[in-house]
Amino acid sequence: MTLTLHNFFRSSTSTRLRAALNLKGLDYGYVAYALRKGETRTPRFLALNPQGLVPALEREDGRVLTQSMAIIEWLDETCPQSPLLPADADGRARVRALAQMIACEVHPLNNLRVLGYLAEHFDADEAAQKAWFTHWVTATFDALEATLVRDRDTGTFCHGDTPGLADICLYAQVWNNRRFQIDTSAWPTIAGIFDRLDGIAAFRDAAPPNQPDAA
Repeated sequence: MTLTLHNFFRSSTSTRLRAALNLKGLDYGYVAYALRKGETRTPRFLALNPQGLVPALEREDGRVLTQSMAIIEWLDETCPQSPLLPADADGRARVRALAQMIACEVHPLNNLRVLGYLAEHFDADEAAQKAWFTHWVTATFDALEATLVRDRDTGTFCHGDTPGLADICLYAQVWNNRRFQIDTSAWPTIAGIFDRLDGIAAFRDAAPPNQPDAA
C-alpha cells in the first residue's frame, strides 16, 4: 500500500496521524505545507481536501482520506497489526472517550484558525491567545487527569500497557501545549504517560521537531 501524507510538522492532528502510521509500521511519502503561508488554501490542495486542512492521506488509487480521527480508525480497520483500539466494546468506548476529550474538546477551540480569528476580529494579542489556549487545555486536562487516576483500566498508558488511540491524541496535544509553555507538572499521570510515549520510536519519530519541514 503506497500512502502519501499531506501534513504540517507542528499540526497536532498531523502528529497524531504520523504516530499512528509509525505504530502500524507503514511507510509513507511526506509532503509538507506551511499553514501560515496559506499553502493549504491553493487550488491544488483544495482539490485534495476542500476544507483546506491537514492532514490528508492520499492512497495510490488517488482516493484522499481526511480528518485525522477518521483516518486513524480506517488504518486500524485496514491494517490490523498493532491495533489502536481494544478488542472489547467497553474498552473501545473508554479509549474513544479519552481520545475525544482532546480531539473534540481541546483541539477545535485551540487550532490555528480559531486563534487567527481571535486575533483578527477580537484584537487578541499573543498574551490573550495564550490565556485562551491555556484555559481550554486546563479545563480538559484536569478532567482527563482525574479520569486516568480514577479508572482501574489505566496502566502504563491511557488504557492498559499498550499505546493506542488515546495515547496518540495525548502525545500530540502535549507537544502542542509546549508552543504556549504549558507545564504538565500539574497533571503527573498525563506527564508520566507522555514521557513513556516519548521513549517509543514510533512516537518520537512523529514529534514535530523531528519532521523534515521543522528546520
